[in-house]
Amino acid sequence: MSGINDFAFRMATVNGTGSASANSLLMQAIFRMGIPVTGKNIFPSNIQGLPTFYDIRVSKDGYTARPQEMDLVVTLNPSTYAKDVAAVRKGGYLLYDSSWPLEPDLVREGITILGIPFGKMCVENFEGDRNRTLLRNIVYSGALAAFLSMDMEIVGQMLTEKFSKKKGLLEANRRAIQLGFDYAKSHFECPLPFHLDHMDATSDSIIIDGNSAAALGAVYAGATVGAWYPITPSTSLMEAFTSYCKKFRTEPETGLARYCIIQAEDELSAAGIAIGAGWAGARAFTNTAGPGISLMQEFVGLAYYTEIPAVFFDIQRTGPSTGMPTRTQQADLLSLAYASHGDTKHIILFPCNPEECFYMSVKAFDLADRFQTPVFVASDLDIGMNDWMCKRLEWDDNFRPDRGKCLTADELESVKKFSRYVDAEGDGIAARSLPGVHGHGAYFVRGSGHDKHGTYTEDADAYQEVVDRLARKFRLAATAVPAPEIHTVKGAKLGIVSLGGCHAAVLEAIDRLRDMGIVADYMRIRGFPFDAPVRAFLDSHAVNFVVEQNRDAQLRSLLAIETGKPRDEMIPVLDYGGMPLTAMCVVNAVSGHVSKPATKRSPRKKKKVSA
Repeated sequence: MSGINDFAFRMATVNGTGSASANSLLMQAIFRMGIPVTGKNIFPSNIQGLPTFYDIRVSKDGYTARPQEMDLVVTLNPSTYAKDVAAVRKGGYLLYDSSWPLEPDLVREGITILGIPFGKMCVENFEGDRNRTLLRNIVYSGALAAFLSMDMEIVGQMLTEKFSKKKGLLEANRRAIQLGFDYAKSHFECPLPFHLDHMDATSDSIIIDGNSAAALGAVYAGATVGAWYPITPSTSLMEAFTSYCKKFRTEPETGLARYCIIQAEDELSAAGIAIGAGWAGARAFTNTAGPGISLMQEFVGLAYYTEIPAVFFDIQRTGPSTGMPTRTQQADLLSLAYASHGDTKHIILFPCNPEECFYMSVKAFDLADRFQTPVFVASDLDIGMNDWMCKRLEWDDNFRPDRGKCLTADELESVKKFSRYVDAEGDGIAARSLPGVHGHGAYFVRGSGHDKHGTYTEDADAYQEVVDRLARKFRLAATAVPAPEIHTVKGAKLGIVSLGGCHAAVLEAIDRLRDMGIVADYMRIRGFPFDAPVRAFLDSHAVNFVVEQNRDAQLRSLLAIETGKPRDEMIPVLDYGGMPLTAMCVVNAVSGHVSKPATKRSPRKKKKVSA
């Protein structure tokens, strides 16, 4: 890092001061210069007053993981000055508001400190405290444009696009940008050693967050019912779905809405609404986070046992309990796999970025209908709420939803007696009927013990016949979920396994490890249940590292439970502090283990201990 089109910088501000718009402006301008870029918003769970950070990584090679260190930090929050100074790499730069003096003990050797009086400039040039606060962000954006050699024509175009209908705001923002740019140019050497230069690497890409992409996928999949209860970090998914539905599911001539979105009184109700709509034949979903999944457990079990399709988007955050609502984690894996009481197992999809959120959203609805069961899409806060550069989304106009074994009126007409849970084809999936299609398809939906005809029972054999069929259906689903993504390299003896938002960091780590002479194969889990290739990958390596973002190595446990691979033969690489994973976390764990003396992991020594 730390070169042309290869660096990272951070804006350290106070939540609620309007920095988000300025930070987005910077990232979008870099993207429009044709340079690969990603942004990570680290914000508190209160409304305003606490520290917030926005990290922008510029990578000509397309790396998107959170950077380990910063080349430049813009520090505008006195309460985080010490932390901000420490975040700057040796040889890097710190930019601060010199309207107020920097404490001497915060000056650090090995970095360059740049002072610009942002606050004073705003007081001298703009009226009103709120206006001055907001425009200070635009002034530092102008300074960064000079330091990083940003294309000012692009910046000007973006301001025009945003404020074209508000001339007063447009002129104020233009003036603020120019103030910061001119000051930096006249007082410092510009650009810095690391800076921007036009590329052509973003022409087939977009910038989007995972929640928006998942919501768009739900629209494309044919979802018409959304039920939810607000919870960070999933709320923006339903907000996006609402926006898309207003645009695409409203009849232009009549204004009639062809969709139903309900904010329920709690998560349990939201799950019930989605399941009820699924029973009626609609493609329905709910979105939530870990605490909501906990509350939905009873209804999830009902849908599993009565075999009603519904999609659940879990945008994972840091737990347990309320935890840290605005930090990311992957600690709901076991909760999702075996959600509810009794013997239950569920289909889960694991997108790694917003692009996959879109495509896997569509896949989730097809799987829910085909297997007549709840399907979970396990995203996380980093994927769901942060800005990612992804390939432009493509759509197949020939797509038709897979509604599975859903009997039509004509098919039901010839049925003398409809038995809801009879497995006529031996694959574990019984044909279902929808209410109102035909009288012959009527049946009683019960979450209590029932036999293959849907009749109440407490007979052991009749009950076991139904739940054994559910297990058979689940095993079949292993061949239908997205297959694992596997990268193999000649000569590799190590295996790395991961899933979801860890993917970007692991890909970068594999490149860095190769530069160190450590070659590794890689498998990214994309769906649960696991099919044969997952166990085959694990068996083909003497050592497998399982990278995940939770304390208890839940993916490793799930692999051990479902594949039979001994847990002790898989080495956990864990990061669970709530921040997006970095490549160096993986590099340090793998290289540290490889460099250990062989005697420390000798089979002979293990035999001695066990004896």
